[in-house]
Amino acid sequence: MSNHEEEKGAQGRSLGLDGSVGSDRSDRSVERANAAGHRRLRPSGGYRNLRSFHAATIIYDATVAFCGRFLDKRSRTVDQMVQAARSGRQNIAEGSRAAATSSQTELRLVNIARASLDELLLDYEDFLRQRHLPQWAKDDPRSQTVRKVGREHRTDRSDPTDPSDYAPYARWLTQEDPSVVANAIICMIHQANYLLDRQIAGLEREFVQEGGYSEQLAAARIAERTRQREADRSDPSDPTDPSDNVCPACPLCNKPMVLRTARTGARAGSQFWGCSGYPECKGKRAQR
Repeated sequence: MSNHEEEKGAQGRSLGLDGSVGSDRSDRSVERANAAGHRRLRPSGGYRNLRSFHAATIIYDATVAFCGRFLDKRSRTVDQMVQAARSGRQNIAEGSRAAATSSQTELRLVNIARASLDELLLDYEDFLRQRHLPQWAKDDPRSQTVRKVGREHRTDRSDPTDPSDYAPYARWLTQEDPSVVANAIICMIHQANYLLDRQIAGLEREFVQEGGYSEQLAAARIAERTRQREADRSDPSDPTDPSDNVCPACPLCNKPMVLRTARTGARAGSQFWGCSGYPECKGKRAQR
């Protein structure tokens, strides 16, 4: 689940808790709406089931603890790091909620989350560099151990207050050595960034293939109007059934026919269908 390696069989959206790639739009609010008989055009929410959201939550909590332990609380850097970590988490949730009415807003917010975590990554790298502390390489055994936790750990989030996401990383995050804590969080940020990159790619692909909310809303309206017209035409009790006025094709030349009135003969005054190409074509049909 690092920036360089992850479960590679899945594509598109961020992974769900079971390791599968799926929509992040399956929130309980949608279930309640469906139970009440109201189906939304574009479901939204479901961010609590996203591994990107879980990773960002751990990073946020770990950053608050890190700043409290190793940085001067009066430093502006503390506020900047905490706000960047919070933005990474909150924008994933806000983007998921915005999906109901705007694909572009969802994409913009998830991209903001990604950018916020990049900013936080630089802060941790600066912390190590300015204090002449070592930064673990991606192939360092310690980095690989942290990444392995991210790849293998699964959490039951039926309880949103369950702290078990944090527990597997506690052996690094509770260390007295700030370089160990900072390096572990750097690994976790790479994990979250990788998931967000896949989530963004999936959202972009979905937008290209299915269109945005406005396009889907217009398509749904057109489909409903078509359904209503077809229902009206099939109703024999409707004296204004528009199917009575549908122009048939001429049996001789296939041009559309027009409704005419006979002026002479035994059927004078009655209506019939005559070819619109008259007098070149004299095709006729009786009016039903």
